Amino acid sequence: MNDVERTRRRFLAGTAALGTAAATSAVLIPAAASAQQASEQQAAAPASAPLASAQHHWHLPANDKTVHWGYFSKGLKPIVEISSGDFVTIECLTHQASDDYERMIKGDRGVESVYHWTKDKKNVDRRGAGPMDAPNGAGGGAGVHILTGPILVRGAEPGDILEVRILDFRPRPCANPSYKGKAFGTNIAAWWGYHYHDLVEEPKPREVVTIYELDASGARDWARPVYNYRWVPLTDPNGVVHKIYDYPGLVVDHHNVEEKHGILKNVRVPIRPHFGVIGLAPKEADMVNSIPPSYTGGNMDDWRVGKGATLYYPVSVDGALLSAGDTPAAQGDSELCGTAIESAWTGVVQIGLHKRANLDGTILAGLGWPLLETKDEWVVHGFSFPNYLADLGANAQDEVFKKSSVDLAMRDAYRKMRDFLMHARGLSEDEAISLISVAVDFGVTQVVDGNWGMHASIKKAVFAAESA
Repeated sequence: MNDVERTRRRFLAGTAALGTAAATSAVLIPAAASAQQASEQQAAAPASAPLASAQHHWHLPANDKTVHWGYFSKGLKPIVEISSGDFVTIECLTHQASDDYERMIKGDRGVESVYHWTKDKKNVDRRGAGPMDAPNGAGGGAGVHILTGPILVRGAEPGDILEVRILDFRPRPCANPSYKGKAFGTNIAAWWGYHYHDLVEEPKPREVVTIYELDASGARDWARPVYNYRWVPLTDPNGVVHKIYDYPGLVVDHHNVEEKHGILKNVRVPIRPHFGVIGLAPKEADMVNSIPPSYTGGNMDDWRVGKGATLYYPVSVDGALLSAGDTPAAQGDSELCGTAIESAWTGVVQIGLHKRANLDGTILAGLGWPLLETKDEWVVHGFSFPNYLADLGANAQDEVFKKSSVDLAMRDAYRKMRDFLMHARGLSEDEAISLISVAVDFGVTQVVDGNWGMHASIKKAVFAAESA
């Protein structure tokens, strides 16, 4: 056992185990089924059926019966009920697949079922936490992410901590035979991006969609830019004209846009697949916009939340109600233009429950915000408003988009890291502040999600000397 692992175990001493399956470092789990295989199996098996090859391993396909679009809710009926220590394979879709129907929707029955929208039928009507009679569409686009779930964890109660270990990620392959062996993602430089009113070229302002190609086998660790186009006004099946990208799932007619190929020549974008959105239902409101992150996680948009990472969340409602989606292939810190390479991936996670009664004397005691652990670091996430639903009053879901700042997020990240070091390491405030200044890295997580984010990271190796 190396010094870093000794440090991690000392940090987590006293926490409840995830169960016998997690007791060893070499956890054997079945590989996630491909997206197309899962799509073909949907009619034969319910979403909540455990995989035949592994007891307590659940597979959640993504289709119009297993997703909710643009919101978290404590009132949602769970798709599956699991026990602490169970594994879950979660298929996740992107809310921007409609940017290129041929490459990202066509032929995939699961995706087609979610995006199906004609003047006669819209399979997933609500898209967002807004009113159902919003002028731009049901739900108002007040929240945009397609989320698979929720997952109910038996025995989870407010005050407990939910642990989510991310064990694997696989790209969802394109189902259109014309693009066999490939997968795709999309990035829009959108009206909510930080850059939008700070452009130098005409026309100003503008929204631009860029399509990227991925290797569906996962063997290639980079994405290739394919083409881009400028957003033009689009009329949805209900007759509503969308002059800007103001509602999710609008299928773009490529006869009406000008595709510009040969862009970003000789560029390879390193992929960093991750959960952009993964989190629990909060207690403060019945319908919560999926865009702003908060103390129960959600849309943190941190590329570090990928394979090998572990998240710890405070449970806010009975059952925890975990949902996941928005799985970008790559994103830079800040997510400056509004989005990442938005794509569809399937993740494998193990979920464990730490009961409040067992938390005393551990770093999880009193944890009131999402804590991220990677192989080498501990990471805290600061937000402009740590719990905006409580901090900003009755109109919080509107006000958070008006009042966020990097300064506020930095202040919150500092306070959380200070408290983490004082509580987890027993440091005095003076010791913690000095260590933060010399050993903690702060970064801008995102400036586009309403509740802006800063992260603070400290290397586990900082504490390795104590075991010498």
